[in-house]
Amino acid sequence: MPLPPRWLRRIVLGPLVVALAVVAVTTIPVWLLLAAAASPLIRGRLRLLRLLWIGVVYLVWDAAALVTLFVLWVASGFGWKVRSPAFQRAHYVLTGYFLRALFWQGRWALRVSIDVVGTDPDTAAPGRPEVVLCRHAGPGDSFILIQALVNWYDREPRIVLKHTLQWDPAIDVMLNRLPNRFIAPGRTPGDSIEKQIGNLATGLDDNDALVIFPEGGNFTPRRRIRAIERLRARGHVEMAARAERMRNVLAPQPGGMLAALDAAPDAGVIFVAHTGLDRMLTVVDVWRELPMDKRLVMRFWSVPPEEVPKDREERIAWLYDWWARVDKWIETYRV
Repeated sequence: MPLPPRWLRRIVLGPLVVALAVVAVTTIPVWLLLAAAASPLIRGRLRLLRLLWIGVVYLVWDAAALVTLFVLWVASGFGWKVRSPAFQRAHYVLTGYFLRALFWQGRWALRVSIDVVGTDPDTAAPGRPEVVLCRHAGPGDSFILIQALVNWYDREPRIVLKHTLQWDPAIDVMLNRLPNRFIAPGRTPGDSIEKQIGNLATGLDDNDALVIFPEGGNFTPRRRIRAIERLRARGHVEMAARAERMRNVLAPQPGGMLAALDAAPDAGVIFVAHTGLDRMLTVVDVWRELPMDKRLVMRFWSVPPEEVPKDREERIAWLYDWWARVDKWIETYRV
């Protein structure tokens, strides 16, 4: 489904979410009683009740974010200074607060914990810009990564995201005010995706982190096979063979990384792997897993700028080497 124009999203979707949140809050006792009554009929510990609670929390979270963003817009002179350094910082701080609140509820209602193994990026690479390359698998993994970067490591992420995330009004408003890029593969007007990523990576400072998901989408077995077939169809036989040996990740697409490294030669590179959400590929999988009672494990590897290859072909091979390492780590730590 095509995305509505921005003006329509602002005057229809945003107010609609706020109105729905008001209705949800005022009627929640009724819904909670109904869900509690139906829960014994559904397998899982209060599964329906927990799902309803998380749904209402997310709706209220979205609405509260929109109201706060509107206040910031007014305070900035009705958008006049919304991109000034002070208001940009205010938006990053706001992002941190709202992500912290969302994850607090996730830990309480879904019983999810997040552990980091290995060296964290703040210890390994203080005071330098970073290009962050993360695997993509499972619902909400991008939220988890941004939560870590903003609240644990005090970074200001610039994110390359799918354009469909703009259906969420709070994400739409917040991330379009900050230096991010929403990408629609094959349908992005203007500059190429690589050029847009290069522009986004230009001017990274010491607390910035450019976030890319090189696989281009969440891992599924079918997407893995399609990615391998595309490499073969384009004549990349060796890359297809390497991708075939990786069982837990999609073949990485190097274009975004190459553009980012060319635009930010002084940046280090952080590779991120995670596991715990891997088996939730469909809505049915998510429903079956609730409440999750899961321990999510994240692993950061930090590479200083001087160890990043300079040649294009060497960088592509280097990316595949690291992705094979990520694949092996997932196999070891999968829960």
